[in-house]
Amino acid sequence: MAKKQEKKDQRLSKGDDVSWQSHGQEVEGTVKKKVEKRTKAAGRTVDASKEEPQYEVESDKTGKSAVHKPESLHRKKGGGGS
Repeated sequence: MAKKQEKKDQRLSKGDDVSWQSHGQEVEGTVKKKVEKRTKAAGRTVDASKEEPQYEVESDKTGKSAVHKPESLHRKKGGGGS
């Protein structure tokens, strides 16, 4: 499964338009940065690493930031960035 995650992870970069599920609703937003180390982001401690990175994203609707694992994010068709 690590290879599948790695392939999906390689698709995302800063500026990509993505969607994710939050409280039963689909949220759309933009990738702000890739997080590859334990740090504070979006109001919480993110336990990320180079082997298991996470992404800080910003909601298009609210402007709020969140951090998600790559398998939770879905790149929108024709969506931004790379």
